[in-house]
Amino acid sequence: MEVFRLANKKYPIELSGVGASITGARWNSKGIEVVYTAQSRALAMAEVVVHVTLATLPSGYAMLTVFIPDDIVIEMIDIKKLPIGWNSFPELIETQKIGDDFLRNKKSAVLKVPSAVVQGDYNYLLNPFHDDFKKIKIIQQEDFPFDKRIFK
Repeated sequence: MEVFRLANKKYPIELSGVGASITGARWNSKGIEVVYTAQSRALAMAEVVVHVTLATLPSGYAMLTVFIPDDIVIEMIDIKKLPIGWNSFPELIETQKIGDDFLRNKKSAVLKVPSAVVQGDYNYLLNPFHDDFKKIKIIQQEDFPFDKRIFK
């Protein structure tokens, strides 16, 4: 399976989870490393665009295509079991706990979670501390200039 990640090239192009640990996000607490990826390039872009404006949009992004081998087990979150407001901003501590538990339990290297930005689409969290993580690879990197019309 291929998933996608939009990465700022001012940081190393790697799958480390360090960036997400700096501030925390919807599915991880501050200090907990996880790699966020998306089911499509468009979703990867949307997940970044919701956090920036034209004035704050940094240049130098790359779209990464990440390969997850078929033999890697993918856990899934049942959206019906998520707390009310799971997709609100700021993020709920409850969703961060779900992600933190997934990362600590190390039952699988990948967790499929619903996108809070695009209803019906999914993100894939990668656990950099699971043994299968070493099988997950960046297979393509392309420069990704944002279309300024998105910010009108």
